[in-house]
Amino acid sequence: MSVLAEIKDTENRQLNGAQAIIACLELEQVDTVFSYPGGAVLSIFEALRESNKIKNVLTRTEQGATHAASGYARASGKAGVCIATSGPGATNLVTGLATAYMDSIPMVAITGQVSTAMIGTDAFQEIDITGITRPIVKHSYLVTNVNDLPQVIKEAFYLATTGRPGPVLVDVPKNVADSLCKAAIPGQIDLPGYKPTFKGHQLKIQNACKLLQAAKKPLIYAGGGVISARAEELLQKLAHRLDAPVAVTLLGKAAYPFRDGYYIGMLGIHGAPAANLAVSECDVLLAVGARFDDRVTGNVAEFAKEAKIIHVDVDPAEIGKNVPADVPIVGDAAAIIEVMLDFLEQSEHDVWRAKIESWRPLHSDAYDANLAGAANGQLHFREVLQALNRQTKGKAVVTTDVGQHQMVAAQFYHARQGGGFISSGGLGTMGYGLPAAVGAQLARPEALVVCITGDGSFQMTMNELATAKAQRLPIKVILSNNSNLGMVRQLQKYYSEEHYFGIDLEGNPDFAKIAEAYDMAYFRLERPEDVEATLQAALACDRLTLVECLIAKEEMVYPMVLNGKGLSEMVVAE
Repeated sequence: MSVLAEIKDTENRQLNGAQAIIACLELEQVDTVFSYPGGAVLSIFEALRESNKIKNVLTRTEQGATHAASGYARASGKAGVCIATSGPGATNLVTGLATAYMDSIPMVAITGQVSTAMIGTDAFQEIDITGITRPIVKHSYLVTNVNDLPQVIKEAFYLATTGRPGPVLVDVPKNVADSLCKAAIPGQIDLPGYKPTFKGHQLKIQNACKLLQAAKKPLIYAGGGVISARAEELLQKLAHRLDAPVAVTLLGKAAYPFRDGYYIGMLGIHGAPAANLAVSECDVLLAVGARFDDRVTGNVAEFAKEAKIIHVDVDPAEIGKNVPADVPIVGDAAAIIEVMLDFLEQSEHDVWRAKIESWRPLHSDAYDANLAGAANGQLHFREVLQALNRQTKGKAVVTTDVGQHQMVAAQFYHARQGGGFISSGGLGTMGYGLPAAVGAQLARPEALVVCITGDGSFQMTMNELATAKAQRLPIKVILSNNSNLGMVRQLQKYYSEEHYFGIDLEGNPDFAKIAEAYDMAYFRLERPEDVEATLQAALACDRLTLVECLIAKEEMVYPMVLNGKGLSEMVVAE
């Protein structure tokens, strides 16, 4: 059914391509776009200016626009949208698109392109952005006919948000955006080559339930797919029904409630000892919405080698890719767990759970051993994150950058809601945290949004403070300043015979003056005894705030699984 009449202007005049794009965005209920203008998108920006339904947020780089759209998507549950011009504007989206692709974040990126007659001539600011981004988007379009635009925009949102979510790119030549659009918007999308599986195979689900029912040492391994499917409550019911502990991935941090006794922490090379030891001893492993990436598994040959593996994922390409599955189930996590609950009876695994409980203290013991050997009175970032967790009760929306601070945040901050822990997992993108916080705060203006960053990552996209200031966003930035690239230093300690090179951030600015320049409230933390009061004061601020934490460059993140080792062989103390 055509709804073209709904997108004509108030005087029922025909729209040009640019106006049709904005009208299509409005019909998709887009309320915010993140953008950076340029010559090839002037008409799109003119149409955006005329919209009274969409807020335009000018970021300070195109990369910032993609990360902000990503943070918006993860905090809101809707597709994020960004717009950039042709050439360098488009290529500056690449890192953000790859970040979203690796972490399955729904996003629609619209880029300008030179006019169709100039494509292939190496015209000013011409670049083959669809070719460049083909490996890092779910799909891409180069629209050469203006009448294809309504169909393409509709398809882009459908592809971005269904099945395994991801970014979709729409490249629009300037003359296409300027031409009159006479096509209708389709009422429904039917793509013959794209049929995501929603319901899992019934027999395989039954076989999985038989394995789980017979298990003596069951373990659930939950990833970001649980959050995408909004299956958190169903997963909790499943864990209680199976009497099975739950380990999570970095992106699955909010997939299971921390205060529930079945939660045993993050799995992987910087995971909790209880989680790593549990996966090494379990006899049935149920993986839901996770992809067995190398940061989780360590040495694949040693990963869950005693277990039968049930793998539930909406993307068939992920099943069996890294770790063979004894029972593969393709489909939506929520739909499959719902069917499982119909087949499963209540189980009891008191001995198994008691053994896991005995491993829990190893995490604190490892950190305590390291703190005991440190200089008296030295501030440790763990203490800041623990205080943040206590004071917010896990109800803040936390974004992180990438590095040691990210792993400390993953270990000690426990989000209580889907979209409450936003971090770059698959690509590990430094500079992600601040623009993602901008997007998250705009998606959820009532929420307390905290960006946890390091001095290396922060300086990669620090210019987005201007975006936060312009939008009057009360984001709280907690900065771990050790004047080093801390995670690289830790890797050099173990893999480069402590030959520390190329990691000294001796040119760091005075962050107090940076805060002043962006009209931020500023707090400085140097002593453990000041953490609670300082953090309480910072969180109470009603404006953009920076908390600079001075951390020793020697501080390490433990546990740590070294290359070639299994998860049970983790280093738990220096």
